[in-house]
Amino acid sequence: MRLIHHVDELRAALADAREAAFVPTMGNLHEGHIGLVDIARRHGGPVVVSIFVNPLQFGAGEDFERYPRTLAADCARLEAAGADIVFAPDVDQMYPEPQTFTVLPPLADQLCGAHRPGHFQGVATVVLKLFNMVRPRYAVFGKKDYQQFFLLDGMVRQFNLPIVMLAGETTRATDGLALSSRNGYLAPDERAEAPRLYRLLRAAAGRLAAGERDFTGIESETATALTARGWRVDYVSIRARATLLAPTGDSRELVVLAAAHLGATRLLDNIEVDTPAP
Repeated sequence: MRLIHHVDELRAALADAREAAFVPTMGNLHEGHIGLVDIARRHGGPVVVSIFVNPLQFGAGEDFERYPRTLAADCARLEAAGADIVFAPDVDQMYPEPQTFTVLPPLADQLCGAHRPGHFQGVATVVLKLFNMVRPRYAVFGKKDYQQFFLLDGMVRQFNLPIVMLAGETTRATDGLALSSRNGYLAPDERAEAPRLYRLLRAAAGRLAAGERDFTGIESETATALTARGWRVDYVSIRARATLLAPTGDSRELVVLAAAHLGATRLLDNIEVDTPAP
């Protein structure tokens, strides 16, 4: 496995690659990331994993400075997982000039975007730059960041990029908590409480699968149950999977999404659900 820090070296290493598979990350890797590498290996090669803590997607007062940087440990895990190249650029490599941002549709200002202004613009900008550097045939992202995947998939279509977008299922701990690099911020009592988010989303999804259509009521009751346990809820929202907008009367393929703060840690999760026809 090669560790590459510079764009020119990366392009030289991939000059003859036609089926490269790419997994963008911010490092501090967990089993969820390794699962994405496994998907990449099944679809193409060489497998390229980027590690870059992107300042553009962090807002004022967020955890950019304290976000864990664990490059040596990450490289060891990736080598064991069969990655071929780790691309770990610095900020000057990624942003050598005053920044030009990628423009996204209004959906980027909803859900997580409503609570993290500019976040998805920063994500889309860095991912588009990485796509131009790696030029992959396949790109793999996790479904835990559901809105992110939806927006990036749309960006690939809008820019006619020759990239197949692949979504990996959310990897969970045995108690259901979605794996996240930020889970390490949780205090022991918070870690014990954290799986409640998944349990409540499962309950909401179960009600939808049973035929309930009171979307607002389900959202409100789920948020209230979290608030009663000391969570600070950003949103609980039921959306149509095809558009990520509010479902209509004909919508049957749905997703329940939530983001909420437990102490100082913001947790994100979602569950897809198919509902019965009337």
